[in-house]
Amino acid sequence: MGTAVVVQTFEGDWAKPVEATDVAKEGDVIVVYAGSKQVAIWGELASWSCKQKGIAGIVIDGAVRDVAEIRRLRFPVFAKYVVPNAGEPKGFGELNAEITCGGQEVGPGDWIIGDDNGVVVVPKARAYEIARRAKEVWKNEERVRAEIKRGKTLSQVLDLYVWEKK
Repeated sequence: MGTAVVVQTFEGDWAKPVEATDVAKEGDVIVVYAGSKQVAIWGELASWSCKQKGIAGIVIDGAVRDVAEIRRLRFPVFAKYVVPNAGEPKGFGELNAEITCGGQEVGPGDWIIGDDNGVVVVPKARAYEIARRAKEVWKNEERVRAEIKRGKTLSQVLDLYVWEKK
């Protein structure tokens, strides 16, 4: 989880995503629109550089390579595609521009949250509202867990039979 440093790049051009490592602060997440599923714009060395700097992770609407090595680093990388082909640094693109990544609009400073289930973009302007709502959902789920622990089934806790008749 962290705030977005946003990158627009082009097929196979890894210059701007790697330059984002210089701009990103500890705890930030780099978010990239790469526009290609056939040439990787990210790999082990870029991940290692980010990990050393304390960057929280990277999300790529495009391709990554060196997946086994990145897993060993335990650096969070979320990418649409995995390919063996490395790109090259051409220098096209832009840092901290508005992009669309995975069908979601992302801007600099938006909150990025990722885990094994996927990635969520929380717009900076709505961060407080969404965090408050997420806390409510978490509290409700804790209540449900407690009732299940006391012996109820999920359908009993949620009163599904009543819902089905509506």
